[in-house]
Amino acid sequence: MKFSDERILTSHVGSLPRPIDLANGLKARDNGEPHDAAALARRVKHSIDEVVEQQVSLGVDVIDDGEHSKSSFSSYTAQRLAGFEPIDAPFTHTSHSRDMAEFAEAYAEQRIMCAARPSRQESPRKWQAFGCTGPVRYVGQEAVQTDIANLKAAMQGKNVTEAFITALSPNNVALYYRNMYYKTEEDYLVAIADAMHEEYKAIVDAGFVLQVDDPRLATHYDRHPDIDVEQCRAFIAHGVEIVNHALRGIPEDRVRFHTCYSRNVAPRTHDFELKHYADLMLKVRACGYSFEASNPRHEHEWVIWQDVKLPDGKLLLPGVVSHCIALVEHPELVAQRIERFASIVGRERVIASNDCGFGTAGDHDEVHPTVAWAKMKSLVEGAQIASKRLWGRG
Repeated sequence: MKFSDERILTSHVGSLPRPIDLANGLKARDNGEPHDAAALARRVKHSIDEVVEQQVSLGVDVIDDGEHSKSSFSSYTAQRLAGFEPIDAPFTHTSHSRDMAEFAEAYAEQRIMCAARPSRQESPRKWQAFGCTGPVRYVGQEAVQTDIANLKAAMQGKNVTEAFITALSPNNVALYYRNMYYKTEEDYLVAIADAMHEEYKAIVDAGFVLQVDDPRLATHYDRHPDIDVEQCRAFIAHGVEIVNHALRGIPEDRVRFHTCYSRNVAPRTHDFELKHYADLMLKVRACGYSFEASNPRHEHEWVIWQDVKLPDGKLLLPGVVSHCIALVEHPELVAQRIERFASIVGRERVIASNDCGFGTAGDHDEVHPTVAWAKMKSLVEGAQIASKRLWGRG
């Protein structure tokens, strides 16, 4: 991974706005519905060309394919792992949380408003749920190589500092796909980790940085009201072991790790605080760590890095613009957020990012695409302001 040696580099979490027709095609494919595979492949390639151009034009340094080959950061894995079959159940991880219990009326009103709001989708589709009914093994070799080829082609002739490709953590595969085959959850997690290792290795072997997406690390506490902080820490510690098993043999300096509190523009008072898991997150065998740092529930947490030592050779990718508010952050605010982290861990060990992916492919977008791109513009401008001050130029 590149460090911010001469200026603050910019990046993002991975998911960038998908056009309506592309989102519909990807959902049809990932749900196993009839679709024109050749036409969709052409559309994906064209969309990746466009989203790479948008990132480069804005001045983003560390780019990706916007996840434009995936209907979502999680649902794509059912097509790349053998052992899963469609089941008659909702594609979801939980029906309750601490926040849903405390703010039941607010969440109920939000569901009604979302149902009434016109969708960006031409024909909204829900994701198909899958369950594990047989041995898990990786069968996505062709798909991941297509992702690699499309991103390489889109980067040709463009000034790109670095590029990454995202992949789901084993813990999140297990979260979304019910185990109906393995005797124990441990056996299931290890099998998934062994399978996902192939995707991780393919990405790194192709010369890209791998980003492992693991929202479950930060969200588990809110979604399980029956556990306390120490029990959650034990869960996270085990999850880190599983991720590291999947990363075995992969150089740490080719890996960045992301966790977040998911896309949830709603009342939130029970997010697991960073101070309770930062030390565990740093045990993931990665070079960079991406986390929420700018939404109103977490902006204050930058101070914990005064006490939590960032190991040598590691860097932070704090979110300096948020996905959970529609307001577009002023570049000066973005610069101030960057400078806070630089003052503690050093300017070269900070890459400016966003809190969470702008996954604007859902039936009802929480962040409109135009707002998402405006936030990315502000992120880049804020990094430029911070760079001038941190390096004493301009």
